[in-house]
Amino acid sequence: MDMPADKGIWVYTRDILETNKDRMLSQTKGFGSYNTIYGEVKVPGVEGLKYRVNVGLNFRMSTGGSYTGIGINNASATNPSSASVSNSLRTNWAIENLLTYDRTFADKHQVNAVAMYSAEETMYNRSRMTAKGVAENFQWYNLGMTDGERSILPGDQQYEKSGLLSYMGRVMYSYDSRYMISATVRADGSSRLAPGNQWRTYPAVSLGWNIKKENFMENVNWLDNLKVRVGYGETSNQAVAPYATLGGLSTRPYNFGDASANFVTGTYVSTLPNPELGWEFSTTWNYGLDFSLLKNRLSGTFEYYVTNTKDLLLSVNLPQTSGVGSFMANVGETQNKGFELSINGVIIDNLNGWNWTAGINLYSNKNKIVSLASGNDMDEGNAWFVGHSMNVIYAAKKIGLWQEGDPYLNILEPGGNVGMIKVEYLGDYNADGTPTRAIDGGGKDRQVIEVDPDLQGGFNTTVGYKGFDLTLIGSFKSGGILVSSLYSANGYLNMLSGRRGQVNVDYWTPENTDAKYPKPGGLMSGDNPKYGNTLALFDASYLKIRAITLGYNFNLKAIKDLGVQNLRLYATAQNPFVLFSPYTSETGMDPETNSYGDENAATTTGLVNRRILTIGTNSPSTRNYMVGVSLTF
Repeated sequence: MDMPADKGIWVYTRDILETNKDRMLSQTKGFGSYNTIYGEVKVPGVEGLKYRVNVGLNFRMSTGGSYTGIGINNASATNPSSASVSNSLRTNWAIENLLTYDRTFADKHQVNAVAMYSAEETMYNRSRMTAKGVAENFQWYNLGMTDGERSILPGDQQYEKSGLLSYMGRVMYSYDSRYMISATVRADGSSRLAPGNQWRTYPAVSLGWNIKKENFMENVNWLDNLKVRVGYGETSNQAVAPYATLGGLSTRPYNFGDASANFVTGTYVSTLPNPELGWEFSTTWNYGLDFSLLKNRLSGTFEYYVTNTKDLLLSVNLPQTSGVGSFMANVGETQNKGFELSINGVIIDNLNGWNWTAGINLYSNKNKIVSLASGNDMDEGNAWFVGHSMNVIYAAKKIGLWQEGDPYLNILEPGGNVGMIKVEYLGDYNADGTPTRAIDGGGKDRQVIEVDPDLQGGFNTTVGYKGFDLTLIGSFKSGGILVSSLYSANGYLNMLSGRRGQVNVDYWTPENTDAKYPKPGGLMSGDNPKYGNTLALFDASYLKIRAITLGYNFNLKAIKDLGVQNLRLYATAQNPFVLFSPYTSETGMDPETNSYGDENAATTTGLVNRRILTIGTNSPSTRNYMVGVSLTF
């Protein structure tokens, strides 16, 4: 520890802190070691047969301490000093045994067979304790030197261990690089799941046909490669915390005994156990096409897939009346289907020193809930609706603002006013055409709003002239809903109470009726306009440039003579600008998400489920500029 030479002590006291403002009052030190070793041996007497073992041994440990004294790192001079220490240790070992047979017979028959057995185990242990009334000379180095309270809370301690065993066998066969088949069987056993449901076995098989290798394609000179593929496979997922099957207990201080008694620590059930928790597993059909033509000037890949996932593993939220917040369960079945298309081309190939290449990739994925384990068609509390995506919003839908002369304002919004947010009414109507009730934005008039985009993708192009090259990389999204918790109810930007420096927004006024934002002073919900959550929804479409790089490769004899194989000077701009985005046009911010729906949960209550990517208060995409030199010797 680096201390001032004139103090002659080994801890920070008040005068040291007052004269050395940069001294730390907390620290965390960590040490990790990540190790991999392998060995391989050819089995004598059997050509093509070999054994390999992979071993991994990793661990990471950390220790930390913090100190808060009276008037030191403490906003209140009346709070007693406190100190804490924490320690953690994570270890992981894995061993993988592979027996491989790889042979080619008669120059056309290729066989590759693999058998595998692997095991791994992970252990994590952490602890923390605190003390009050610790003298500032001791900081966090001796919590025993206190006349105050010491505490070791159950919530500050953690221990968990989990393991996984796996067996796998795979055989691949190829004839003349024309016909290909692969078959695999794998079995996994996880300690994280309930006894009786810890093991699962699943197969996979794929076929490939290289059409270009057929005799009838011999004279098709413009086509360089054409290959079709089809595959079926099953995979499993054990992504739950260790001991999730056992449920969980949490602690809470409880006033027990007479008035002079201290608080005692009580426990209560916070997560229900699930003795039937098992693997989440998926079955996938995949169809693919690979092609290249015109002497590889144009090449690409197309994939189409359908994945059905059963026994989906998710945390299920429970109503407050149950007394328990949630439990982990196999909740139902979902389906994902979509396509991916990638095309790359060489537009100009060394024409008078010019080169130009370009590529584009497009993809789309649509998911939906096929069934719920409960047998119901909807679970509003968890935002699960059969026939709809996992990523939906269940809320009232904004259709505009109330205008002068709109019918039934006094019925649908009692006490409301023109200029307030207008949401869609889903109720019935009387014989005379009047609505039968007022709008219920928190119940009867909520609806499922899909947020997933229709199409996404990226593109790149590089133009070169002799030693110069210019590369541009971009991305885009079409359709879908973007959620910004910065603009949702209780979000600072839409709060109407108090004196605040607000953003310049398009408010409704009698002279500006075609506005997006409601008239200030109308019906409110807390500090926000009624239905203020609907202001968090934007068109998610965008087109942006991710990076632009300009470089020059020097090709000088003097450099070569110095032993430099290549010298490159380059400049890069990352996220330089957004070409198109409704969100950016209105807010000036980058349209790419940076949070999940449970970030700043208080601002998204009633609107965003925790699975949805949002724009929140986490760091946004940053604009960076770099200049660099690359040397190769």
